[in-house]
Amino acid sequence: MSLLITDECINCDVCEPECPNGAISQGAEIYEIAPNLCTECVGHYDTPQCIEVCPVDCIILDPDNKETQEQLMEKYHQIND
Repeated sequence: MSLLITDECINCDVCEPECPNGAISQGAEIYEIAPNLCTECVGHYDTPQCIEVCPVDCIILDPDNKETQEQLMEKYHQIND
């Protein structure tokens, strides 16, 4: 699954620079994650870095974008190769 930032986001700016795929950007009201770029850090790190640094725990699995570890790794290769 890709990740999703909920409306509890406080726009603290710490998640965006941590994303190795550039999937996080400032939206109209809160930060947003582009599902086509989010690999949950598969291929880069053992855990999603945005979740690691988020001070309010507002980043969750996106129920509308379910993906297996294999699909996330394939997406990683498409983005980074």
